Amino acid sequence: MTKEQEVENGLQIDINPEVASGKYANLALITHSSSDFILDFACILPGMPKPEVCSRVIMAPEHAKRLLQALQENVYKYEQAFGKIQIPNQPQERTIAPFGDGTGEA
Repeated sequence: MTKEQEVENGLQIDINPEVASGKYANLALITHSSSDFILDFACILPGMPKPEVCSRVIMAPEHAKRLLQALQENVYKYEQAFGKIQIPNQPQERTIAPFGDGTGEA
């Protein structure tokens, strides 16, 4: 955390080297109960029989919502700086109705 972030947040956080190196995850599984959200982060690679959870985060619903807001804000800032993030295999947004959808004829 930079000094600017420390002043802005009024919070100083220490991080040990093992945690600072991070864990790679390309899959997230999210479940919830009435009192908690559970975020499991996993990695699945070719040749692996099944994904293995490498990290689990459990948080209160209020904190999950704050996380959502922080992610939305940071994705917005990222896309402003580097362009829209494309997600493969998702339908593209359409500006006109497709032909043959049964909504009318010319």
